[in-house]
Amino acid sequence: MVIPSVFSQQWLRTLLALLTGTCGTLAFSPYDFWPAAIISLVGLLMVITFHCSSREAAWLGFLWGFSLFGTGINWIYVSIVKFSDLPHLVNIGLIALLVTYLALYPMLFSTILVKLWPHSNLCRLVLGAPTVWLITDFLRGWVFTGFPWLEFGYSQIDGPLKGIAPIFGVQAITFVLVIVSGLTATAMIEQKWYLALSALALLLFPWPLSFLHWYQLQPERALNVALVQGNIPQLIKWQPRQLELILNIYLQRTLPTFGKAQIVIWPETAIPDDEISQNVFLTQFDKQLRAQHTRLISGIIDIRPTSHHYDAYNSILVLGEETPYFYPSKNRYQKYHLVPFGETIPLENLLRPLSSLFNLPMSSLSHGEYLQPQLQVAGMKLTAAVCYEIILGMQVRDNFHPNTDFLLTLSNDAWFGDSIGPWQHFQMARMRALELGRPLLRSTNNGITAVINANGIPQAQLPQFTRDVLIARVSPTKGITPYTRAGYWPLWIFGTLLGLTALVIDKRYLTSSTRSMYPNK
Repeated sequence: MVIPSVFSQQWLRTLLALLTGTCGTLAFSPYDFWPAAIISLVGLLMVITFHCSSREAAWLGFLWGFSLFGTGINWIYVSIVKFSDLPHLVNIGLIALLVTYLALYPMLFSTILVKLWPHSNLCRLVLGAPTVWLITDFLRGWVFTGFPWLEFGYSQIDGPLKGIAPIFGVQAITFVLVIVSGLTATAMIEQKWYLALSALALLLFPWPLSFLHWYQLQPERALNVALVQGNIPQLIKWQPRQLELILNIYLQRTLPTFGKAQIVIWPETAIPDDEISQNVFLTQFDKQLRAQHTRLISGIIDIRPTSHHYDAYNSILVLGEETPYFYPSKNRYQKYHLVPFGETIPLENLLRPLSSLFNLPMSSLSHGEYLQPQLQVAGMKLTAAVCYEIILGMQVRDNFHPNTDFLLTLSNDAWFGDSIGPWQHFQMARMRALELGRPLLRSTNNGITAVINANGIPQAQLPQFTRDVLIARVSPTKGITPYTRAGYWPLWIFGTLLGLTALVIDKRYLTSSTRSMYPNK
């Protein structure tokens, strides 16, 4: 094996880990340079292979992860600065702490990989790496309620591996990316260029799948939808004296859509008050909507008194259906997966004092049910998700039904200003449409409001930071994708078998190497 002498120096490997980790951010929106994901993964795999102990691998994996997440999720800093009363250095420290935590997962990946496959590069990088990556990505999306942001599969929504998503899901795209990167890294390490050709072939082989549609359009059932982007500044949204102004903004842009759209959609908590307090307004507006044969979907907070105090839910409400609105109507969705410190406090008894440092209006919300009925709107059935939930593929799939007509997500990314965060969120929402073969209706406060077709491609969208209405004619689809039927089970079965095979081959490699060194034993 020929090893470039440049990698024998620790400082150069450290630099490469930092640079290729940073490069990974370029694969995601708004940069959308999907090959950067391969470059980034190849860099990680190479630096933990050259004369690398498990301790060195852990350190290099950590540095790679720190640079990836440090450049890729620093947009969270915007919300901390704008909506907390913390000193500047504390704000930086909190982001550094989060990035450090997330970097532990690439560190875990690198450590396990070097420990389990210490001998054969091909086994380690091509067979073992995708299995270990699958496990560590799962852990990152599960521990402490999970933060599955910057999964590399999402970056391929416009790449040649796109067609894998409706068959095996986004995690399978990541799995294949790691194999491609492992083949490329091995080819560069051992200078066996047939491996590079194999990597290219594996990258391009699934490309024709992107032209295969697992759904059928139903143009005879098409309808017009109007998505209202209110562009309400987050700093004033929850101020009681601004409530009337905000409602007027939405009403002024909704009334002209009567007769043009069958469904009007307002974003997450578009009505910045609780549902009971707004009962008179909702009842009157429901009557007006029914008279115009128009339905409204809106985000609102539902506060329900209980024996112990009250439960507050981040809800989606439907108005204008044939049955007059009454509280609490059943045609609603209540957010299940709450954002830590934004909507709920993990380990509340211990960490509740920390929440008082943040200016967050709704940090004590209650969880809705994991499985909830579909919304019934204008004869259509919608599988709903609120904001962050749209990135949770399994939750959306588990709530999906064969007779679902559309996917729906309401969001408010005003927390993150003019950063890359909302674009990454939008990219992940597109993947849900692709995986499940259904158009996605996405209404947001300040962007990116869009209609995404069942192939994951934006059909129409509004510019960010504008106050406008997006009217689009959307056809529902029918049909079930393989991913919808089986979920991630085929991937996990295959990944487990691949990992076990790699362990067996590596062990035999060690045995044969020992025998060749000591032929008389």
